[in-house]
Amino acid sequence: MDQAAGMIAIGASIAVAVAATGAGVGQGIASGKAFESIARQPETAGTIRTLLFIALAFMETLTIYGLLIAFMLIGKIG
Repeated sequence: MDQAAGMIAIGASIAVAVAATGAGVGQGIASGKAFESIARQPETAGTIRTLLFIALAFMETLTIYGLLIAFMLIGKIG
């Protein structure tokens, strides 16, 4: 494996790591705030839960984009 291939592999791993870390932190914060708001106003639980699921789906999409970029980079090695 030459130096360029090694740098591409490192770039792919960084793409996945940053995307997963960012999404994980964001999901933790969003979930915590949603639980706090449900505890304060239980009558709004359905609305908050729906909005939380939509937000979590958007955050997870960013992780999938990071994985897609990693696959594209790894495809350049071969």
